[in-house]
Amino acid sequence: MKTEIFDIEGMTCASCSAAVERVTRKLPGVEKSEVNLVTKKLNILYDESQLSSNDIAARIEKAGYHASLEVKEQKAEAVQDDEDKKLKSQGQQVAVALVLAAAMLYLSMLPMLFKGVPVPRIIQMEAYPVNFALTQLLLTIFILFIGRGFYLRGLKALWHLQPNMDSLVALGSGSAFVYSLVMTYLLTDQPHHVHHLYYESAAIIVALVLLGMYMEARSSHKTTGAIRKLMALAPETAFREGPDGTVSEIPASQVRVGDIVHIHPGARVPTDAVVISGSSAVDESMLTGESIPVEKETGDALIGGSMNSDGLLRARTTKVGEDTTLASIVRFVQQSQSQKAPISKMADKVSGVFVPIVMLIAVLAGAAWWIAGKDTGFVLTIFVSVLIIACPCAMGLATPTAIVVGTGLGAQHGILIRSGEKLEMTHQVDTVLLDKTGTITHGKPKVMTIHAHQIPEDELLALVYAAEEGSRHPLAKAVLEEGKRRGIQKHAGVQSLQNIPGQGVIAALEGGKTIAVGNEKLMNEQKVDIAPLQQAAAQRLLLGETLLYAADGQKLIGMMSLADPVKDDIAEFVRQLDALHIESVLVSGDREEAAREAAKTAGITKYEASVLPEGKAAIVEKYKQQGRTVMMVGDGINDAPALTVADVGCAIGSGTDIAMEAADIILMRDDLMDVIKAIKLSRYTIANIKQNLVWAFLYNTIGIPIAAGLLYLFGGPLMNPMLGGLAMSLSSVSVVTNALSLRRKKL
Repeated sequence: MKTEIFDIEGMTCASCSAAVERVTRKLPGVEKSEVNLVTKKLNILYDESQLSSNDIAARIEKAGYHASLEVKEQKAEAVQDDEDKKLKSQGQQVAVALVLAAAMLYLSMLPMLFKGVPVPRIIQMEAYPVNFALTQLLLTIFILFIGRGFYLRGLKALWHLQPNMDSLVALGSGSAFVYSLVMTYLLTDQPHHVHHLYYESAAIIVALVLLGMYMEARSSHKTTGAIRKLMALAPETAFREGPDGTVSEIPASQVRVGDIVHIHPGARVPTDAVVISGSSAVDESMLTGESIPVEKETGDALIGGSMNSDGLLRARTTKVGEDTTLASIVRFVQQSQSQKAPISKMADKVSGVFVPIVMLIAVLAGAAWWIAGKDTGFVLTIFVSVLIIACPCAMGLATPTAIVVGTGLGAQHGILIRSGEKLEMTHQVDTVLLDKTGTITHGKPKVMTIHAHQIPEDELLALVYAAEEGSRHPLAKAVLEEGKRRGIQKHAGVQSLQNIPGQGVIAALEGGKTIAVGNEKLMNEQKVDIAPLQQAAAQRLLLGETLLYAADGQKLIGMMSLADPVKDDIAEFVRQLDALHIESVLVSGDREEAAREAAKTAGITKYEASVLPEGKAAIVEKYKQQGRTVMMVGDGINDAPALTVADVGCAIGSGTDIAMEAADIILMRDDLMDVIKAIKLSRYTIANIKQNLVWAFLYNTIGIPIAAGLLYLFGGPLMNPMLGGLAMSLSSVSVVTNALSLRRKKL
């Protein structure tokens, strides 16, 4: 199976996107086909053995739209310039149409509303009706030419039996225009027909819908701003160091893996790399949401697109092109924005049949009033009003605009969400399973207590420091870090070092001392009596800590307890989960004591201990079988199966690539508080979608009957088609504007 993304041209409403989905889903071998009306992209999964991308594009072309494979390596500036040019051109056309429409209103409406409005006698309605009609005809032709896209797209869609919003506008305004044209030909013999002209309705409807589409396009342009900002982070050039040490500026696209690049203060990192010399603070806020610059030294990783603040950095590139973190983020966000949330299914089904139903209602309403004895002008007003006020766009935009804005907002905070489905699922989460090591803890051991026996504590630490200096064991590194933190000077140099796997080390120091550092088994083999520290050891073991004993020859000199400490903000994180009525459960491969103590420190009431890597997925399944909606939060390779099985898998940014590939949500920062932000983001977005859908359905449910003459039936006013056109335009704009309000939400 192969997944591809197509750019679709010619779509203007939900009926269009529904039509593209409908025709592509009928193709053999298509597993999934989803169209996003906001991004104008088709996300399709199909069997390559049965279908090709050319077949898909040809079928879409046959339905009346243009399809082309998405251009992956497109510069942000090029995208921005292209969209800006389109918006500018669209704005200019709208401005001309509105000026001409204003002239029509002045000519046809104002003299009837206000006596004495100056109009040249040569084109006055009563004095020269034919001239009056021809002037309106001329203005209308100019406006309809500007809005010719409605007719080209709408009639083409109608021909392919896939009517859309353009079809409604084309039929509505076209009917008014043709009727007025017939009346114009009859004016010479019957001047009273001048009162039966509807040129202003035909023209002003088109002008108002053009205005609405322009406002909608501008608003939609803002919804995709987050992805454009991410794309703009990639710098155009890089400073590469040659074999002879000379540095030259080259296009960033020419950088290869293994190249040495120089990143000057104030410049962006050209691609993913590792610092080989220099130190500086690097601003990664646009990628991770972390507002405080991160200190970088030799050996630290750099993310392409981040900003170097102050020092010069020399770095060796590790990833380029589509493999970089930035490219992965952009790809991740684009994919999430092109996919739909399940909540949109009802709107999609309605949108697929909406336009034909509206056309039927318009015909039936017009016929009913004609049978009731109304004249042709009245019937035409009803017919046009129903066609024009109906708005499939509002329903089609309700879900994708909110998802695009929501995922964009998440990306700005370093929260990447794989799909609209997972964005919706996240707001339903009621249970969060937390991996222990590296997720709620720092992921590396730390010295918790030091118990010296018959020697000063600093001397004990100095001796152990000297013995462990040559070891690469994580516990040895923890001892060395503690020594550095306290400013301990090592006792003496090491003459020889013996590593005993599973037990510890024995070091012969200069000066004749032999220091053994390790577990109880090593002490027993060295015939060291550890009874003096047995009580303290028992207390530390109850807390789940690991013990290191130290002996000088066969004499016990002390003990250290080590543990992987819980992060400082975990208790607050759990408290906030509780406030959201979400239960937290700790899942750990550690022994019972360590898991219990970590859960107690974090304020977690439930925990699962001694869980093997393959057992974590089973734990997730256990809670899912209880009817829970489960989020699994982890960072390691052994978490990947559980992340996949969970309803929502969440990988923290410090985790492995495998965990991030398996996850539905990626937190770019190593901060669990972002889990809370992700859940809030989901809740805000789903609430926004529901608001949009309610508005769209209510608008059409109320607007269409009014346009059909419901109020007039009970003595109220008859809707003017121009008012219907304005209402239709504003309904779509209101949906997009409401979606944009998500950007102001505090996570």
